[in-house]
Amino acid sequence: MLIAPLVLSTFQLNLMARLVCYAIVAVGIGIAWGRGGMLTLGQGVFFGIGAYVMAMHMLLADAAMMGQTVPAFMSLAGTSDVPLWWRPFANPVVTVLAVIILPALVAFALGFPIFKRRIKGAYFAILNQALAAAVVVLLVGQQGALGGSNGLNGFTSFFGFTLYDPTNRVVLYLMAAGVLLLMVAISYWLMRSRYGELLVATRDTEERVRFLGYDPAWIKTGAYVIAAMMAGIAGALFVPIMGIISPAEIGVVPSIVFVIAVAAGGRNSLFGPVVGALALGWMESALAQSFPSAWSYFQGAILVLVIVLLPGGIASLGWKRLTKEQSS
Repeated sequence: MLIAPLVLSTFQLNLMARLVCYAIVAVGIGIAWGRGGMLTLGQGVFFGIGAYVMAMHMLLADAAMMGQTVPAFMSLAGTSDVPLWWRPFANPVVTVLAVIILPALVAFALGFPIFKRRIKGAYFAILNQALAAAVVVLLVGQQGALGGSNGLNGFTSFFGFTLYDPTNRVVLYLMAAGVLLLMVAISYWLMRSRYGELLVATRDTEERVRFLGYDPAWIKTGAYVIAAMMAGIAGALFVPIMGIISPAEIGVVPSIVFVIAVAAGGRNSLFGPVVGALALGWMESALAQSFPSAWSYFQGAILVLVIVLLPGGIASLGWKRLTKEQSS
């Protein structure tokens, strides 16, 4: 992954950087779903929170450099003053903190009451999807403040560095790859910590965990919040890499695609979610050019095949091979 800038073209490197952002989201889903048993079908929401926060900061920074009072899209919409809730994001420190904290707060506000009422399984997944659909409707209606269905775009700089410089494009990729490695390291530590053991125990025998004196609601909420924070960070990195964020990137369909990638890679393994996100994304880029209207069917077929033939995902292939060699 780290040698990608040496062997990939500019277009391929940009694609790889986008897939790395998706892989960061997948790592969080691996924690919440793979270890915690929570089918998180709304991660696009937290991805979008981080992305829109970063986009607002970048547009405000660009407007300040050009001597404008409001971003260009607001001027076209007839807005003469920046909304009050935009203004804190002009500060880069506030922006970075908000990318991490806001998704965590939303996840806690949504997750804790749900888990406290012992809602799980399909009902939890449906609530997540409902949240994603509601957020998309909200964003589409905010034409003057958030660009509506067009989203936010037209960025020229990222924390003072021009986005058109090829060297900075490489730096962005390396930054995303470094964050992915950090998230994998955090996942590894969580899996082997006492909290990780409690999370798995809650997934498998929730009532027994409650009988031992632990509150499963707090345990589940912790994993849900961690996954949301990872998604928010991924969204913040996605914006300067792709140069746009819109409701289409954070709705129900993207959230489902994240889950398909994790299932294909192997939700119970450390690297399975990463492999699944990278492989599925690369396949989409390759096949969507030849079969643009059929890619969604390919995604559905992949999910069905994984569920029927390979429930453990790609990661289970190595385990099966090792088991077979040991038995022979």
